[in-house]
Amino acid sequence: MKFTDLPFRPEIIRAIEDVGYESPTPIQEQAIPVILEGKDVIGSAQTGTGKTAAFALPTIERLGGHGKCRCLAIGPTRELAAQVEENFHLYGKYLDLKVTLLHGGVGYGKQKSDLANGVDVIVATPGRLLDHVQQGTANLDDVEILILDEVDRMLDMGFIEDVRKIISKCKRKDRQTLLFSATVPDTIQRLAKWALKDPVNITIGQSLSTASTVKHEVYPVNAMQKFDLLVALLNQFDAKNTLIFCRMRRGSDRVARWLNERGFNVGVIHSDLNQSERTSALANFKSGEIPILVATDIASRGLDIANVTHVVNYDVPQHAEDYVHRIGRTGRAKREGTAVTLQAPDETSALMAIESYIGREVPKAKLEGFGYRYDPLQGVNPRKTRPRRRNR
Repeated sequence: MKFTDLPFRPEIIRAIEDVGYESPTPIQEQAIPVILEGKDVIGSAQTGTGKTAAFALPTIERLGGHGKCRCLAIGPTRELAAQVEENFHLYGKYLDLKVTLLHGGVGYGKQKSDLANGVDVIVATPGRLLDHVQQGTANLDDVEILILDEVDRMLDMGFIEDVRKIISKCKRKDRQTLLFSATVPDTIQRLAKWALKDPVNITIGQSLSTASTVKHEVYPVNAMQKFDLLVALLNQFDAKNTLIFCRMRRGSDRVARWLNERGFNVGVIHSDLNQSERTSALANFKSGEIPILVATDIASRGLDIANVTHVVNYDVPQHAEDYVHRIGRTGRAKREGTAVTLQAPDETSALMAIESYIGREVPKAKLEGFGYRYDPLQGVNPRKTRPRRRNR
């Protein structure tokens, strides 16, 4: 199938051709015709499969001209919401679609102005949207199409009750609801049963799996030598388009600072930064101006960052599914990628949980020429291999 085979108006086909797309991905091929028919959808596919275009393109086709706010899209984070907004602008640029983005971390002025002037599509994070609803600056009574994006992430972040409140304020009985997520656990199934009407379930492959184009490696190392090994590895693969994940915000700041002190050009992104700092870091990484981005799991889901060649887990993720989301930033669109995990001895159980979750053992590796304190593949400290002298 080609995009030209789908019943899109010429302005949308032109926008698709502008970005160089020819054929829809599997999730797009199955979801777009169903959404165009006006049916509710539960779409599940692993990260990097084109879920955003799968709901944005048919939604734009259905919206047509201007009117009151007729489409509402909810995402868990500012970055993910901004990406959805960008897609609506991208695919609707020849239709003069009015789209606004509502999220925290910035002032209310422009957002209130956009809402007062009228918009076709609101893209928002749950908290800021509810603020506008409570202030009377946003009204959801006329929402015809409700899009819930990355719902499993909203569940993880504790936003499900806010999402329920938002759904209850979208009162049109003929509303179309689209729920997209990498996974659909029982809690989300219950939400879908309450919010959706006879939804079409579309599942592409395994909900959480690792791309076949990604090479996985684990480098066991003493915790005190993690950073030195990181530097050696970055030098080995020339540190281009590399994402480094840390578990904590302070840890990501520290690793980024140390790398900059070593002469690397590094950006950092986490939830403690203000929105302009986060937007700038992400834009500079996407453009290639900054070849290395250190991040917490805020960047592990949904963000459309093309051409990432290497993902480095500086800390082994505590939750096995986060490993899949992190490495899903590379090996996208059938490109090859490498996922490297630095594993300290006290992270062994977390690594075993990941291997059990993905159904495979991740190969262990040793960097030749690096001055290990002990053999990482044997777990033996060379300084303690000499037999102890017995007292006679």
